[in-house]
Amino acid sequence: MRLLILLVCGCLRAQQITGELRQWHDVVLTFDGPPTSESATPNPFLHYRLDVTFRKGAAKYVVPGYYAADGNAAETSAKAGNKWRVHFVPDAVGLWNYTVSFRSGADVAVNGGGTPLPPDGVRGTLRIAPTDKTGRDHRAHGMLEYVGDHYARYKGSGKHFIQAGTQSPENFLAYAEFDDTVDHGGSPNRLKDGLHRYAPHVRDWREGDPTWQGGKGKGIMGALNYLAAKGMNTFYTLTMNIDGDGREIYPWTSYEERARYDVSKLAQWEIVMSHMDRLGMQLMLITQEEENEQILGKMTMLRKLYYRELIARFAHHHALLWDLSEEMDRWRYYKTADIQDICRYFKALDPWKHPIQYVQWKGELLPDEKGYGRLLGFPLFDGTAMQHDPENTYAQTRKWVEASAKAGHKWLVGVIEINPTSSGVLSDAMDYGHDIIRKKSIWGNLMAGGSGSVYFFGYAYPESDLDLEDWRSRDHFWDLQRHAHEFFTRYLPVAKMRPTEELVFAQPGDVYAVYLPEGGSKDLDLTGAAGRFEVKWYDPRHGGELQDGSVRVVEGEGKRSLGEAPKDRKEDWAVLVRRIGRKQ
Repeated sequence: MRLLILLVCGCLRAQQITGELRQWHDVVLTFDGPPTSESATPNPFLHYRLDVTFRKGAAKYVVPGYYAADGNAAETSAKAGNKWRVHFVPDAVGLWNYTVSFRSGADVAVNGGGTPLPPDGVRGTLRIAPTDKTGRDHRAHGMLEYVGDHYARYKGSGKHFIQAGTQSPENFLAYAEFDDTVDHGGSPNRLKDGLHRYAPHVRDWREGDPTWQGGKGKGIMGALNYLAAKGMNTFYTLTMNIDGDGREIYPWTSYEERARYDVSKLAQWEIVMSHMDRLGMQLMLITQEEENEQILGKMTMLRKLYYRELIARFAHHHALLWDLSEEMDRWRYYKTADIQDICRYFKALDPWKHPIQYVQWKGELLPDEKGYGRLLGFPLFDGTAMQHDPENTYAQTRKWVEASAKAGHKWLVGVIEINPTSSGVLSDAMDYGHDIIRKKSIWGNLMAGGSGSVYFFGYAYPESDLDLEDWRSRDHFWDLQRHAHEFFTRYLPVAKMRPTEELVFAQPGDVYAVYLPEGGSKDLDLTGAAGRFEVKWYDPRHGGELQDGSVRVVEGEGKRSLGEAPKDRKEDWAVLVRRIGRKQ
């Protein structure tokens, strides 16, 4: 931690700079501003506005800030203080300059304008060193960006990203050890007082992992550790379900409030989200349960303020993905122009322009003009989060991969929820449906050029969506996701590939992936592909290294039999066909 005191215009202004001054690290600037409180008049969230502009050469980031009470609210539960904060993630080493804008006035947080107040005009510099992180830690790779392709890519390392993770419990943040978190009578569940504790995962917490207030948070941190150890890299969570299934998650100071934010609760959320960065986990933030679509109106002052607070407090996380709503527009509230307005607001305010998606319920049943199709070609909307039966995954993924490419703005095409909603993905102990989901959905999405999947646990069985406490209930299912993820990330140049024949994903002439859901063999069309190709087999059920089948090499220019699998020939297999001598 570094503490810096600046002398500006002849008067002393206190400023703290915390965090490591390194590329891709979270550098936190905390300023002394007007003393106030969550309940004060004027409202500190609406009637003050902090923005800090960071520059280095041609690079410029305008980063929104927020009210931080005493600056240590996660520990103190403070509701008052004079601290104002901004998070900056520098994308280059060297000297960065910054300038502070701090304004007050009616609704200035969403409308701009206002009167300057200290610390307005404060200037300073940050000397940024290279990152020292390695492995999965996002700080080793940089911001995960939408780059006009079907796969997001890390700005630092250049690696492409494929999702593998969980959508349940969607009320992950309904955690008993967060301040002021109360169940308000949502859907019945099996939890004490309706809140999660994740007690089975306390054993997965490790010495040195973050906690707050004398050891709170071990269950939720341990749960993330477990999922990361299983190879999962994406986590879905709601930030607001005032109405709907859970009725426990909201950022405000009370269940009825809409314009005043619970600083300590949000600071504790931040601790958890920062741990996700260290574990290399994508943070998929769903800004509302679908029953909440009308609570804040459309682009009203309250909705703009809500989005601004989310962006100011959480947009610095490296692999953030904004999801506008769970089952958005199921009841036809949003017109196309409304969704576009929301996207414009996010892209204008989010310094890092994180990708935007929303969950579409049963999109295959909708005409395109009422679903994702109305946003094809719109440059500020970046992806799908499909909810459907697994039998629809391949066709729906391929549809939106190809349609978005044709429209000139390629989408990240992911799956977020598998029906039926009563079961979703059942526990390993129930041992039902995993084969179907593996074949039809996990592999179906990836073979169609999709960006990956996260999975939902239904509502009708033990360890279901809203009352899940132990992710080990799906220990084997995480293995099935990891095996698919490893095949695609370890062996395939996915950004250069596209679906060609049914269940064939290829960079024609160079590398082909073939999936055989019922085993058997395949005659692969290598017309126009000169040279010799090696043939390797991969086991989607158990993972492991590539194996030799009955045919090891085929010649290009024509249809060629790939032979048979090494064993278990009636089970599903993936076949990797690579031109011998190709550049890796």
